[in-house]
Amino acid sequence: MILAIAIAGAFVLGIEFGVVTVTYVVLVVSYSNWLKHIVIVDVFAIAAGFVLRVTAGAVVVDVVISHWLIICTMLLALFLGLSKRRYEIVTSGGNGRNQRKVLAEYDPLFLDMMIGIVTSATVVSYALYTVSHETIQRFQTDRLILTLPFVLYGIFRYLYLVYHKNHGGNPSRHLMSDVPLLIDIVIWVVACGAIIYTANY
Repeated sequence: MILAIAIAGAFVLGIEFGVVTVTYVVLVVSYSNWLKHIVIVDVFAIAAGFVLRVTAGAVVVDVVISHWLIICTMLLALFLGLSKRRYEIVTSGGNGRNQRKVLAEYDPLFLDMMIGIVTSATVVSYALYTVSHETIQRFQTDRLILTLPFVLYGIFRYLYLVYHKNHGGNPSRHLMSDVPLLIDIVIWVVACGAIIYTANY
């Protein structure tokens, strides 16, 4: 009943927002019942959920979302999801399947390869996003590429937490509790704001 009211309310806010909401609900239900048991697909389903949330936010405020931003969101979500799977395996002591059935299909080496690929793709995608014609035209500046070092540091710092501190089980907690990472995020936000708002100077 509550779900039906929520979906109806979403359509009141806009047809596109309603469609995204229904898609998200279908994804969550599918993940809870089937997708979470399928190797690789389980992580892609999690990433798709993040993309749908970003899309919903853009739709409800009537903002055109960049394709590059969608790609970056998907890759970053995959990075966090794969890192979490690695954490679950490493901390389970070989009994990961008792936590999640799908963990029996993963191993650290396999996850390390996927994390390496996704990490590289995330950095390259962000760099291309900052220098794309669409981004330059929208923000009237080509200087967002100057924020790339902060993105690199943030990813490297998170990899450090995953591989040297055995963190990664709760990405949101680590993002908000690790002081160097938190400082980096704040500097990145400030740098982006300063570049965008001084674009015409």
